[in-house]
Amino acid sequence: MASWEIHDDMNFYITANKFFIEPNGKSEVLIIDRVSREASVQVKTNQLPHGVPIRKVCGVLGAIKLISGFHLVVVTHRIFVGIVNSQAIWRLAGFDIIPYVPSLTHLSETQKVQNGVYLAMIRQVLDTPYYYFSYTYDVTHTLQRLHSMPPDFMQTGLYERADSRFVWNGFMLKQFHRPEVRQYCLPIILGFVSINDAMVNGHAFQWIIMTRRSVHRAGTRLFCRGIDQTGNVANYVETEQIIDVRGDKVSFVQTRGSIPLFWRQTPNLKYKPPPELVPGRDHLIACSKHLDSQLIHYGRQVLVNLIDHRGAEDVLEKAFATTISTLANPNVRYESYDFHAECRKMRYDKLHNLIARLAHEQDEFGVFHLRRDGVLLSSQDGVFRTNCIDCLDRTNVVQSMLAKRSLEQALMRLGVLTSGQKIDPSSAFEWLFKGVWADNADLVSTQYSGTGALKTDFTRTGKRTKMGLLQDGANSLTRYYKNNFNDGFRQDAIDLFLGSYTVQDGEGLTLPCPLVIQKGWKYGTFPVVLLFAFAMFFASVVYPQEKYNTEHLLFILFWGSMVGVTGAGILKYGVEFVDWPKLLPQATRSKMDA
Repeated sequence: MASWEIHDDMNFYITANKFFIEPNGKSEVLIIDRVSREASVQVKTNQLPHGVPIRKVCGVLGAIKLISGFHLVVVTHRIFVGIVNSQAIWRLAGFDIIPYVPSLTHLSETQKVQNGVYLAMIRQVLDTPYYYFSYTYDVTHTLQRLHSMPPDFMQTGLYERADSRFVWNGFMLKQFHRPEVRQYCLPIILGFVSINDAMVNGHAFQWIIMTRRSVHRAGTRLFCRGIDQTGNVANYVETEQIIDVRGDKVSFVQTRGSIPLFWRQTPNLKYKPPPELVPGRDHLIACSKHLDSQLIHYGRQVLVNLIDHRGAEDVLEKAFATTISTLANPNVRYESYDFHAECRKMRYDKLHNLIARLAHEQDEFGVFHLRRDGVLLSSQDGVFRTNCIDCLDRTNVVQSMLAKRSLEQALMRLGVLTSGQKIDPSSAFEWLFKGVWADNADLVSTQYSGTGALKTDFTRTGKRTKMGLLQDGANSLTRYYKNNFNDGFRQDAIDLFLGSYTVQDGEGLTLPCPLVIQKGWKYGTFPVVLLFAFAMFFASVVYPQEKYNTEHLLFILFWGSMVGVTGAGILKYGVEFVDWPKLLPQATRSKMDA
């Protein structure tokens, strides 16, 4: 076992004063003091306690402070995903959160409730599908980045050399960021990994999709839009397609991310709140920082913007185009494509026109190609950065088509396909390809919006269907509910987990707890009146008297009017009924972005 590989099979002992983590087959033990929080790796002699239940754990995710004190987070269950570059990749399937302080007697009753809410937040984030990790392979980097690393850097710990943009437990691992503990620090990514053995034309190969979600400006669909002052954008995701044919490895990378301007879409109970630019912000500087980061990490950029050129989205399209034109960066090209207008009446075949417009640059960007003998044949020196309004549904459709084109070219280069040959639309691999990209869409969407993606019927089948439209309708309604009534809690959970908000000593006792917010009178009154008025209206209509008379009709009219007036009032004051984040309220978040 190399000095940087992470322990994967451990015994976990808990005593009143200490945690003991013992790697099986090793002569050492990690001891964590529950009072001082000091962690040390010691040669195993007789430190292990006797008569204490032994728990099995397969990773340490770190520690996080809540009201009752610090809590240790460990991996208890994992699912094998597959092999990448001869290394095993796993998916998080179970975890445990153990308090350093074994009792809550030092807390008030109110603090106990608040501590429970914080615990629920951590659990919700870790229950998000899906987290991935490896004990021997750096899942945060692309093949090209890994290949470019110097040999001495490759000997550092996985957490130390990981791309911090994609390490979701980076904040929790700071408690253990010391060289002697590095073999216990297990970095995880949030995203999607699919590892598949495939066959085309009688040639066996491995086909992999690895999607990594950024921790910067992380959040939920309507509470996290646009860019911040450092150039980080919401819903930023890197997706890598890897092909391994008899040891030859080819990698193709794409990115997606929110429109890199200061903009918002304030939830207010309307089905589609209009997006708007935030006034008084320097879009040019922030966008320039974002593009500089993109150029450093990936090379030249083609910005594929899929939002509408009319209606509510038009203000963002014009501002984005103007900003890129003003920056006039020769390594950045802006490609605007009105997805909905071009593909109206379910004419998704017209997307091939867009792919044709991008083909020249895709050929120029190339792919990372490492021959089986270790010789580097080519590198990818540019990426397509695709966005729509959410960077979910339309974005995934286009990314899958670019990936398909890259895949076919790579398979031709590797001798799997003959020159000019396409993958058979009726082949098993074609269905595998479409299914995996649709699964990728669903997970990326669930992580950001709370529901599966829209338009996945096209990704799965190559055409839009009526059943797909019905499924999109169901997902849209679910998004509406979650984005308005659930996402405040989910945004708070992400902010707490990533360390954007940290719990203070004495919170809920000597310091106010941000979880305690008094709602206005409308919040409690309007829904009760609406519910009562609707019940009365429903009862008067469904259970009428034997004959309708003027009095009864006036009764129906009155309660119907009450339903209408109260409903209109709720919509008018919609922002007061939305589940807003409490840990970092929008005013605070706006100041952080400025």
